[in-house]
Amino acid sequence: MPDVFRITGGVPLEGEIVISGAKNAASKMMIASLLTDGEMILSNVPRQQETEITQEIITTVGATVEWIDTHTLRTRTAAITSNSVRELSRKNRISVLAIAPLLHRAGEAFVPLVGGDKIGPRPVNFHVAALEKMGATIEETPEGYHATAPKGLRGALIELPYPSVGATETALLAGVLAKGRTMIRNAAGEPEIKELIMMLQNMGAIIQINANRSIEIIGVEQLHGTRATIMPDRIEAASYGSMAVGTAGEIFVRGAEHTHMMTFLNAVRKIGGEYEVRPDGIVFRGSKNLRGIELETDTHPGFMTDWQQPFVVALTQAKGTSVVHETVYEERFGYTDALKQMGADIALFSNCLGEIDCRFKGQNYKHSAVITGPSKLHAATVEVPDIRAGLAFVVAALVAEGTSTLTGIHHLDRGYERLQEKLQGVGARMERVVV
Repeated sequence: MPDVFRITGGVPLEGEIVISGAKNAASKMMIASLLTDGEMILSNVPRQQETEITQEIITTVGATVEWIDTHTLRTRTAAITSNSVRELSRKNRISVLAIAPLLHRAGEAFVPLVGGDKIGPRPVNFHVAALEKMGATIEETPEGYHATAPKGLRGALIELPYPSVGATETALLAGVLAKGRTMIRNAAGEPEIKELIMMLQNMGAIIQINANRSIEIIGVEQLHGTRATIMPDRIEAASYGSMAVGTAGEIFVRGAEHTHMMTFLNAVRKIGGEYEVRPDGIVFRGSKNLRGIELETDTHPGFMTDWQQPFVVALTQAKGTSVVHETVYEERFGYTDALKQMGADIALFSNCLGEIDCRFKGQNYKHSAVITGPSKLHAATVEVPDIRAGLAFVVAALVAEGTSTLTGIHHLDRGYERLQEKLQGVGARMERVVV
């Protein structure tokens, strides 16, 4: 039987939460371990479904994985024993990143059609185009993608139409062992990308990050094993920050990094909340006198799209009108229907309501939201459609009067480690129930 969360809200959250390692860094670094036959040791790895699925992916193709302690794993891929991750079809989107390591080690790869959160098309065409530019032949079938590179991958100029995180990672994993020089233009510059680059450098790669959103890679003959520590999860940190602001509480988020969250911190202060940066984390403080603001999501160093959903819940408690322009994913406001069911005043528009027009202009996607507040939220039963929308529903349930029921919470298990335990530690009245 499926589990549900029952959450009774209306109480400010107060206390301390220790954030986990970033799943968006850990899973990519686990895939990158396939590039070498040497031993890799990764520390601060979060224990949730996303990393469990990634562990399945790498063991399926030949890696051995041993957990040294709760958050430290040792992995080694002495040989690729299978070039297919077929049996993991549609579990998540990380499998597409395995193409480049498998092409380097086995000359062939099969990965399933990608799964993950339903927040827009999120096509893999940028990944495919980059690999084809580097000499791969890729065939899309009803089951997935079959890639071959019998002569190996070669360096190339990769000009991304959009600074896609996933496509940048694919080009990095392909370029480090390719013959010659690879230049990635319009590359993503997220902190998780930089963490991956640093680990690859420690494995023997030659990578230069330039100031103009370009990354230069000189291919090497082989990579060796190394140790790496996963960065703290800036999405998780902002999620708890949004809870503190929305419930008018105070939460010390131990492990939160100031440099990873500057745009989010600016938004907290603009809305009327407050924060205090400490050597070992950040204190977030809410207020009963929040005010509406204008906000636009963007690639790093802009306001991260994964911060948007929980922060919108905080904006429902702000006096006046807030405008949020989503420029990264065209269908990311679907979750607002449930917030309106709980009493939020939110209107969606297909116009670009930000400072500049975005790439979704004229495409009839409702990618701008106008939030009028403050709204008195009330309890409801809602279904979680994806990780970040689910976290927004958790925030809304904590703000609302009464007891809400959240179904589909397996999505939250994918992205958050020990969520219930952490929130109970700051006063959340929350239980997991089998129905």
